[in-house]
Amino acid sequence: MIFVALPILVIIHFLSLKYTRRKAMKFANFNVIEKITGKRIISKNWLLLLMRLIIVSCLILSASGATYWYNARGSEFDFGLLIDASASMMADDYEPTRLDAAKESALGFVDAVGKGVQLGVVTFTGTTYLKSRLTDDIGEIKRVIRNIDIESVGGTAIGDVLVTGSNLFFSEEGGDNVLVLITDGQSNVGLEPIDALPYLLDNNILVYTVGIGTIEGGKFAGDVAISKLDEVTLKMIAQETGGSYFHVEKGDDLKRALGNIAKSRLKRVSKDLTLIFLMISVVMLLLEWSLMNTKYRSLP
Repeated sequence: MIFVALPILVIIHFLSLKYTRRKAMKFANFNVIEKITGKRIISKNWLLLLMRLIIVSCLILSASGATYWYNARGSEFDFGLLIDASASMMADDYEPTRLDAAKESALGFVDAVGKGVQLGVVTFTGTTYLKSRLTDDIGEIKRVIRNIDIESVGGTAIGDVLVTGSNLFFSEEGGDNVLVLITDGQSNVGLEPIDALPYLLDNNILVYTVGIGTIEGGKFAGDVAISKLDEVTLKMIAQETGGSYFHVEKGDDLKRALGNIAKSRLKRVSKDLTLIFLMISVVMLLLEWSLMNTKYRSLP
């Protein structure tokens, strides 16, 4: 909207100057007027144009509910683990499998976050499976992770698990909410990951993405299929929500990545700029009114 309103304002400004110039032609002695005013009879009034552009821009931003997002230090974190349990997690580029490496590293992650932190676990393929709601029972979380196995439903629905996991774990307001997405594949069913971002941002949810897989990819399903990462999507999810992306090609890398996430104390914070932009526009309006009645007062 701002890109439409500003050009229109510029056009109106110069049309107004043209009209004022016609009225000024009624004066006979332009030299006298210039000596009195100390300036040209009709100027382009660039300062007023600039001020009006700022005023309109601020009013539009205020009306649209402009919000500034940034990362800040948090204290009380809740973590939701989203673990890919599709068939490709049995690929042979990890020993013994990608899923086993993910489970082992997730157990280390639980130890690293320490006591007093609530964790929840879901697995996903083409659908989402709730394994444990948020709890501070470390023993229960570890038991759930050890029992994770490949699910029978095909596909990989990353967009769906981001929204569903958010609803399952963080339905109540408050707290510092973090999702850890561990996956080896491309989203090929359900909601597109980019379409899940507005929901995550509206609920102040930060997402760390962990991509499991080698550059060459791994074979599974009897060496018939090859699984490769979609790093572009995983990087986009992490960047847009304020998290980080980790690419791991072996178990030790995965442990290190999850360890870094566990130690992180960053949270996604928003600041409503509506009132700030409104106040700027009001101040600029008063200043413009003052100039219009003094320095830039129209003589004709």
